[in-house]
Amino acid sequence: MDEQQLKNHQRINDILFGPLERPALAWLARKMPAWVTPDLLTGIGFAASILIFVSYWLTSISHYFLWLASFGFILNWFGDSLDGTLARYRKIERPRYGFFIDHVTDTFSEILVFIGIGLSPYVDFRVALIGLISYLNISILVYLIMVTKGVFKISLWKIGPTEIRVMAILANTIVFFVGNPAWITPLGEVSLYNTIVLFVAALLLVFFIYEALHTGSELAREDDFSRQRREERERLREARRAQKEHEKMMRKARKASASRKSITGGISSD
Repeated sequence: MDEQQLKNHQRINDILFGPLERPALAWLARKMPAWVTPDLLTGIGFAASILIFVSYWLTSISHYFLWLASFGFILNWFGDSLDGTLARYRKIERPRYGFFIDHVTDTFSEILVFIGIGLSPYVDFRVALIGLISYLNISILVYLIMVTKGVFKISLWKIGPTEIRVMAILANTIVFFVGNPAWITPLGEVSLYNTIVLFVAALLLVFFIYEALHTGSELAREDDFSRQRREERERLREARRAQKEHEKMMRKARKASASRKSITGGISSD
């Protein structure tokens, strides 16, 4: 995908908090001092992911570190959401570089956050890995849709990264105040935070399956239509070639006939 295609792609960010987030980001972009650059904001977002990772890890020492993890999610939102907005506001976009760096750091951030959650005493590490796999599945699907359809879908069913961050902050707050109660299920003991992570993972899996089937069927119809048009154009070209060949043969036949008549007429006059 070249730079022009990246510039002209359709961007869909129809998230639940969009009516609040978009004006906030526009206001922040206008107020940012000149020394704040999109690259700096990307770095802040990634540093916030490291903070989240460390904070969750330290919750084994004190549950007060849940507040630091929640602050990390806010800081991550600030850096990750504002970098592209600031670049577009200042008209200093670097489409290919920006797309590449943004999503490389996003991938590392997702890994850090979920592993950090798994290292906390609140979530089973295996459950955290299930959440990570589900989130990475969605990320891969978004990139595939971008490449195949030129549509960058940041949100699915009004759920985007901002909503996931809000869910994490709410989960931290609930667990801080009420603890992490557990109950027995047929699959064994499951804690509140495990349930929240599994719910988010299941939600992302449903998104993935639905969007994969929906987009796959759309692409199949579009490719079938394109193939039919190509075949129709090829048939028309073949028909025109056949017509030209027929006309050429007819001209040769008329010319040969005229030549024979001329020769016959000459012989008759003799």
